[in-house]
Amino acid sequence: MTEPAWKQRFRAPRFGIPHWARERPERLVYGANHEGTFEVYALDLSTGVERRLTARAEGTGYRVSPRIDPQGNEAWWWDDDRGSELGLWRVQPFEGGAARAATDLAPAYSANTAVGTGFAIIGRSGDEGTTIDLSAEGGSRRLYAHRESAAVGALSTDEQLFVMAHSEHGDARNRALRIFDRAGMSVAELWDGPGRGLRPMRWSPVAGDQRVVVGHERDGTWRPLIWDAKSGLQRTIAVDLPGEIEPSWYPGAKALLLRHDHRGRGELYRYDLDRDALSRLDTPAGSIDWAAVRPDGAVWCALSTSERPRALVALDGERILPRDPGDVPGGRRYRDVVAGEVHGFVVTPDGPGPHPTLFNIHGGPEAHDEDSFSATAQAWVDHGYAVVLVNYRGSSGYGRAWRDAIMGRPGLTELADIAAIHDRLIAAGVVDPKRSILSGGSWGGYLTLLGLGTQPERWSAGIGIVPIGDYVAAFEDEMEPLKRYDAALFGGTPAEAPEAYRIANPITYIERVRAPMLVTVGQNDPRCPARSVDVYTARLRELGIPFDEYRFEAGHGSVVVAEQIKQLALQLDFAAKHFGTTPAIA
Repeated sequence: MTEPAWKQRFRAPRFGIPHWARERPERLVYGANHEGTFEVYALDLSTGVERRLTARAEGTGYRVSPRIDPQGNEAWWWDDDRGSELGLWRVQPFEGGAARAATDLAPAYSANTAVGTGFAIIGRSGDEGTTIDLSAEGGSRRLYAHRESAAVGALSTDEQLFVMAHSEHGDARNRALRIFDRAGMSVAELWDGPGRGLRPMRWSPVAGDQRVVVGHERDGTWRPLIWDAKSGLQRTIAVDLPGEIEPSWYPGAKALLLRHDHRGRGELYRYDLDRDALSRLDTPAGSIDWAAVRPDGAVWCALSTSERPRALVALDGERILPRDPGDVPGGRRYRDVVAGEVHGFVVTPDGPGPHPTLFNIHGGPEAHDEDSFSATAQAWVDHGYAVVLVNYRGSSGYGRAWRDAIMGRPGLTELADIAAIHDRLIAAGVVDPKRSILSGGSWGGYLTLLGLGTQPERWSAGIGIVPIGDYVAAFEDEMEPLKRYDAALFGGTPAEAPEAYRIANPITYIERVRAPMLVTVGQNDPRCPARSVDVYTARLRELGIPFDEYRFEAGHGSVVVAEQIKQLALQLDFAAKHFGTTPAIA
């Protein structure tokens, strides 16, 4: 029997960002799920042969992208413990074969890695803070250690320098940059001051050219600058476009490729550095969440719309990934929705409203919903629901002031924006106020539990997916980089800013919860730890408040397709039980 469309969409192949070998760019590594679980694959474009390198029950390489050495001989992939993200790098021949430990370093959380010729710069995070080591065949040598969070950036093309982002100034949300040589000596520093972040991108592709392209937000939105490590000179690139920009290099370092994102849709530009000239490339409509220029000058981008799944394509029309896209049912088109300054998207089923509605709230909070394909959103539409996506204050993509508006008062600020969109769509006759579900994963799950307690009259049901139930317990158990992020967001740790955590904590308002609730919990989750939900659900039991719960053996979400389908079916059946809508279609 043919599967329903919603399940077929979940089985559509998905892939992660590809990395190609500098000396053999026809060799790529990436994560993909087209065999049912997200695993690491190697693809040789010259032969067309794709090979799966890993096979683990919980999947591989979803949170930490695989790498490839410059010569294209070996793939690097992150081996964690049951999806917990605590792990170490393994190296495997590109052509296939046994994997081995890449370094002599103990398991930790990844703070990014740059692979060179015969060595790698390894960033690791743990209770002690961040360490960076140069690891080679003879062992590992410590280059950097600090209590605050940091992350390794890219190696220069001649492999003599590397850039890293750090928060030694105490603000993990807005980092400074430092360039080191391979001996661990600091070569250059760049910091834009309190409240302004920098992002290291890529070095010039020309060997010996010590310029690195950097993202800055001096004017309030992400823009590019070129930083010369040798001279210290900076060249800002003035671009008169709304929204935010991510830069990368063209071969020869005479131009930049600019990925422009505005209100959840993307386009690409070429910026000629000699002429200071900006020209728009012929870019297909939709969301572009990654783009780069190949050594031969071909521009690749990851493109999606609400109607069709994500594909890696060249601008000349060639599809690179997935290798076999299959026949995937299309999705319904998103429409923009605006309430004051708050922007989002809505997609509706056939027939007039008002509809039962799922508010599907994104995580992060520094992320944003885009005009991109979502098997989850389309499944709810198939079952008669409108689905609403809200880019609340705190989301990325709308400038620094929008992103930082939640500082010191997270949670309640975002929920006010979600409420504004809710009211707007009720007034428009789209949303049924008596059948409105608040749902989301990660930060969206946290907002769901917080919203059920602070806005009990607004929501008819809640589905918290890997949520936070008690923020103090979550802070105690979460991975070290997130402790630093939360301290920057809340104005301190729970001990230093107890009132900020109290007013933003879902458990503070638990006695006001009235709507039926479903929570799903990853038992090995280092981002939204299970114990924070344990504390919350124990209090629900004490109060006699009913709830449904589902736990799974993975980390911050499952990357096994069958498990994803199972969890969504549970959510659809939960909603059907309370609203009388259609249960999960078998």
